[in-house]
Amino acid sequence: MKRLIIAAGGGGDAVAAAMLHAALYGDEEPGVIFTYAWDRLLIDPVPGPRGARDFTGLRPITPTVSAVPAGARPIAPAGSTLPLLAAALPHTFALLDPDQGAVGIKRQLGELVSFLEPESIDLLDVGGDILARGDEPTLKSPLADALTLAAASQVNAPVRLLIAGPGLDGELPPDELRPLLGPVAHTLTAKDVEPISSILEWHPSEATAMLAATARGVRGTCEIRDAGLLVPLTDEASKVHEVDLGEALSRNSLARALMTTTTLDQAEMHSRELCGFSEIDYERDKAARLNDRSPTKVDAESVLHVLARFEAKAHSHGATHMTFRRITEALNLSGSQRSALCQLLINSRPEQCDGTLWRIRRPPE
Repeated sequence: MKRLIIAAGGGGDAVAAAMLHAALYGDEEPGVIFTYAWDRLLIDPVPGPRGARDFTGLRPITPTVSAVPAGARPIAPAGSTLPLLAAALPHTFALLDPDQGAVGIKRQLGELVSFLEPESIDLLDVGGDILARGDEPTLKSPLADALTLAAASQVNAPVRLLIAGPGLDGELPPDELRPLLGPVAHTLTAKDVEPISSILEWHPSEATAMLAATARGVRGTCEIRDAGLLVPLTDEASKVHEVDLGEALSRNSLARALMTTTTLDQAEMHSRELCGFSEIDYERDKAARLNDRSPTKVDAESVLHVLARFEAKAHSHGATHMTFRRITEALNLSGSQRSALCQLLINSRPEQCDGTLWRIRRPPE
């Protein structure tokens, strides 16, 4: 394995890592993607990341790191996209387990580096919230990225930090990120998306879906998340930038505070103190709300009727596109209903399926 890519935030960053490997390293042998098993509640109804104890069928790589092969299974009620990714892609997905804080992640990463002796180590973040100070009002999920940054900065090996699609996670505005970015390492194209195109048909990641869309040439403004944030789809959004790892660490106050943490609880405590919240607390609150809701039937007539009103409202806000996750949550559907919804929409209105995004129709005058 020549290449090791650390997916800073888990979830869609792991998919983007596979795209980046194809873009930067072409037809080389498959790489190792070191990633959290941390999916949105649409996939995993249990808040927070999954550790090794939450899976069956893992394959040991080092004393503290295991691979998640296609045959692995999350232990119910937990869910995970990693076995599906392992089945669809040639790469090895090594499980990043934050149970022992940044100290534990550093140990895992050090073991991987010693075992693999990779030619390169890339730390990839889609969107750029790994560069947050911690006090930005738009920040939503700093903990995962800060933990990986804290650990990677302490490993005795050269690590290159890459920011793909600046601003696409909806957490830091592109104008704020732009002065922090280094040289462009690559501009993604439609060809780069091909290795993961089938995955994006079912994977719920919003930032990576928009990254793929901009690589394919989609431009406009996309509405995302349950809060309906607006994210610009621009030429800049298809670029991958290098950033100095030390400068990122000096800016990220949460990552510096996490460097000696030995439990995930400690890491959460620092996040609450420095950022005013923990994203796992948000997931806990949201999971409780989702458990109380009444399920909605995926019925073509009712879905399209509600979607028409929803599209009109999004259009009035200036949106040209929406993510399928945004539509799923807006229609009060569960993760298990997402695939049925996507198929219904694509079959009913294929002209509005703009690759990985849903193109909003202009409402009648």
